[in-house]
Amino acid sequence: MKKLGFGLMRLPLNDPKDGGNIDIEHTKRMVDAFIERGFTYFDTAWMYCAFKSEEAIKEALVKRYPRDSYTLATKLHAGFIKTKEDRDAVFEEQRRKTGVEYFDYYLIHDVRRSHYEIYNNLDCFTWAQEKKAQGLIKHLGFSFHDNAEFLDQVLTEHPEMEFVQLQINYLDWESENVQSRKCYEVACKHGVPVIVMEPVKGGTLANVPNSVEKLFKAYAPEQSVASWAVRFAAGLDNVMMVLSGMSNMEQMLDNTSFMADLKPLNEDELALVYKAADIIRSGIAIPCTACSYCTDGCPVSIPIPTYFAQYNEYLSERNGDKKKAIMAAYEKTAHESAWASQCIECGQCEGICPQELPIIQHLKRVSEYFE
Repeated sequence: MKKLGFGLMRLPLNDPKDGGNIDIEHTKRMVDAFIERGFTYFDTAWMYCAFKSEEAIKEALVKRYPRDSYTLATKLHAGFIKTKEDRDAVFEEQRRKTGVEYFDYYLIHDVRRSHYEIYNNLDCFTWAQEKKAQGLIKHLGFSFHDNAEFLDQVLTEHPEMEFVQLQINYLDWESENVQSRKCYEVACKHGVPVIVMEPVKGGTLANVPNSVEKLFKAYAPEQSVASWAVRFAAGLDNVMMVLSGMSNMEQMLDNTSFMADLKPLNEDELALVYKAADIIRSGIAIPCTACSYCTDGCPVSIPIPTYFAQYNEYLSERNGDKKKAIMAAYEKTAHESAWASQCIECGQCEGICPQELPIIQHLKRVSEYFE
């Protein structure tokens, strides 16, 4: 397989305020372009796009292409299972929603210490192996959001895992919070191939400060800003696939153009991305990747990732008029949905956030600035 995977977390929407209102016709065109260019890997999950992603890929891909022409991955998340019976209920519903008899890749999703306890208590690793023995899963692995020491423990305790999905990008490579490099090195030590998620960090590395964009364009004017991030991840030796959550045809055409014949970053280019990381890091107050896991269950319907993006932009902006425009954008969003100050501190968002952000405290900061 070519190394680019179509991440189905951020599909095009008919209504930006409704994460489940997917533009199916646009998605079909993107699927067609992806397959026409020789790419085959599609990655979805139970909760993506307000629980509608799996159904969308049934319409856009499964109903329209032969089963042997693509590979499909989905995931079991600890947040949606309470009993052993729930495992089968979710799995069978995933097969119904996607329309496939089996999954090429199946992941125990978002493994971290708290979720690992749930997976072990419900014997999910053994359960998944049984599904594989039945031919319902072809390849079994897990996605991971914790530190390298804990990853070493999980891989030691579960040598049956065939791959691990890690958050890897040049901004998080040396991060002590995400530990991209350290986790990658643990996977290499265990001889477990890596699938990369968040190579562009939720769009952060596609929408970089002007100084970073000038840095990249001075070296390679024809290359997109996002291509630097994707190529950084894809060029790592033990990486088997890089997922990109593409939201429109422009992103699709860009990614497939440089990933059709991947050229890993050379030493000069690596030096540039490390310099870029230092510049970007200095301007990010809240490292949110806009995965939107937090929004679907929010009882107040606060658009958390939108507010965090506005907050980051506000703090990094020096132009007074642009600051006022960001403030106005916040107020418009708040009137249409909910204010940051309306947070009831239920903690639902923090319990599911892959980045383990202190969301409640961050919302208070947003409220202080904008309200």
